Amino acid sequence: MSIRIPLFFKSDYQMKKEIQDPPPVGPEASASAAKITATESDPLRQELAEQKDLNLRLAADFENFKRRSRQEVEARAAAQKESFIRELLPSLDNLERALASGASPGSQQFQQGVEMTLQQLRLLLRQHGIETEEIIGQPFDPHRHEAVSQRHDAAQANHAVLEVFQRGYQRGDKVFRPAKVVVNDLKHPKQVHHAH
Repeated sequence: MSIRIPLFFKSDYQMKKEIQDPPPVGPEASASAAKITATESDPLRQELAEQKDLNLRLAADFENFKRRSRQEVEARAAAQKESFIRELLPSLDNLERALASGASPGSQQFQQGVEMTLQQLRLLLRQHGIETEEIIGQPFDPHRHEAVSQRHDAAQANHAVLEVFQRGYQRGDKVFRPAKVVVNDLKHPKQVHHAH
């Protein structure tokens, strides 16, 4: 047990020492101070552990989500390819029938088989959003057409499309493949320019 000395009996040295190192009041005081510190830190530690656990679970969930998304995209792409091939097969069958008919390339049967095949392929392209248009006589558009040659035809407008070497296709407003065309050039009569 410590005895408290009244202030007026203490020396300057004793007063400074007590201010710097206050004497413990008793064993109960230090035990209660430790309990208060431990009691305050327990909820913080528990909350920190819960946040760490939550972060680990969120990271695992996100990785699972990425894996599932990747698998779904791959499955969807494979299904679309398979669907396209299934739709293309009847056209291939018609080509095989046309060739197997034994008809000569100039015969009526061969002509009909090729026409049926072209109709099916064009329909298939339309079902997938790929369109073509008739452009003969229309003005040349460098954004949708590729000029491979020029020709003079006084019966047509200047820069009109006179002939199509290869059809162009578009998906909506976007050019899928430009048409290769012959363009009318009225400025240079009877001169033909070919691009090779």
